[in-house]
Amino acid sequence: MLGGVEAGGTKVVCVIGNGPDEIERTTRIEVAEPEATLAAAVRFFRGAVDDGIVLDAIGVGSFGPVELRPDHPRFGCITNTPKPGWAGTDMVGPFTGVFGVPVGFDTDVNAAAMAEGRWGAARGLGSFVYLTVGTGIGGGAIVDGRLLRGLGHPEMGHVPVPRRPGDTFDGICPFHGDCLEGMASGPAVAARLGRRAEDLGVTDRQATVVLVSWYLAAGVSSLVYALAPERIVVGGGLGSMPGLVAATRAALEDRLGGYPGLPEHEDLDFVAPAGLGGMAGPLGTLVIAERAAAAEVG
Repeated sequence: MLGGVEAGGTKVVCVIGNGPDEIERTTRIEVAEPEATLAAAVRFFRGAVDDGIVLDAIGVGSFGPVELRPDHPRFGCITNTPKPGWAGTDMVGPFTGVFGVPVGFDTDVNAAAMAEGRWGAARGLGSFVYLTVGTGIGGGAIVDGRLLRGLGHPEMGHVPVPRRPGDTFDGICPFHGDCLEGMASGPAVAARLGRRAEDLGVTDRQATVVLVSWYLAAGVSSLVYALAPERIVVGGGLGSMPGLVAATRAALEDRLGGYPGLPEHEDLDFVAPAGLGGMAGPLGTLVIAERAAAAEVG
């Protein structure tokens, strides 16, 4: 039995189970300061253990940036995040110290990518990108069946994008201003219009789809050229806005301008909505846990 913790910008989702059809328990925790938030997650698992559930491993997928190198002294920690109070937070220690089981760790978007590859919109593909568009913008890439990692993890939301003609918005990223996340994330939409995307009227919602899809296509075109994925899977709260995926697909086709001329880029499913919806991240943390359990046995 596996446990999972998906820590996002506004909520933490905890799950116990083995897959989409085998979820035993789940809970949602609103993000507050780190100690209280993680303590609530620990209480969720402790309650399950007290009820007789035996956990074999726990997987944690966290918003970033995070330290993923196992031999690094800060492995398992959030690093230079703009989220107040969370920089330096140990996301692994609270669980290893209580439950004594293997604890795997990765980014929330890598978790979602793994879940979409196993059960969702990228099932059967060897190379694809999962992109979440919500409180932030981030992505995980699978290349030849393996997660893409390097010195750190990819930061797809912080790629530079050209400015849409006539757009004078400064951007909200505290590091780069007008990067992809700074121009097209949920908080960017709220800063532009004075209210959240889910509270927009029809006219503003349509205009937002046009604007966000333009910037997403600009960012995704760089990913297409750099990584040559078989599919782009779009998730996240803003990413699920009606019409956004289709508009992004159309804008991307214009952006690519017929180069390199692959017919797959024109397929309706080349840019696809997340098959698992909002459960992609939580289910992916079960994959992280499964890998941690396998590594312990090995």
